[in-house]
Amino acid sequence: MYDVNTQDVRRFFAYVWQNRFAPLQLDALQQKALRIVEAHPEYAHYLENVERYLDYTWTPEQGETNPFLHMSLHLSIQEQVAIDQPHGIRAIHERLCALHRDDWVEAEHGMIEALAETVWEAQRYGRGLDVNNYITRLRKLVDLGQEDEARINPHEVPLSEHISMRD
Repeated sequence: MYDVNTQDVRRFFAYVWQNRFAPLQLDALQQKALRIVEAHPEYAHYLENVERYLDYTWTPEQGETNPFLHMSLHLSIQEQVAIDQPHGIRAIHERLCALHRDDWVEAEHGMIEALAETVWEAQRYGRGLDVNNYITRLRKLVDLGQEDEARINPHEVPLSEHISMRD
């Protein structure tokens, strides 16, 4: 796992923005982030003045959206789609892109909402992410219902199984 804090994430996106005219100098993850940054020109002000926003807190009560969180969620969705984890997310992404006439940004916005709700629930109730709730939310975006068989949540696998899976 990575040990990343809020300021690191904000600086990461600002670095990508600063190097947008030399995309070949960016690694694969940074290039994915660049695509996201370029799709959200409304965030340029924050990226160009990142030092001013390193500790800033956006609040939904004031109608604000944290641009760095939003871009991070896009990146998370794209990473999940790339490895098809949870299984089926790639097909859902493809269907949503088709529904939105290949507008991947709009397609991912619904997925971001599903991911954010799932993360919020996990934090609120002090438990791991519920992959079943997450995939059900995603499936609803393409008019599919809940799956017939529940998935095993990684945080519910006994430690002994984690150890034996590594051997």
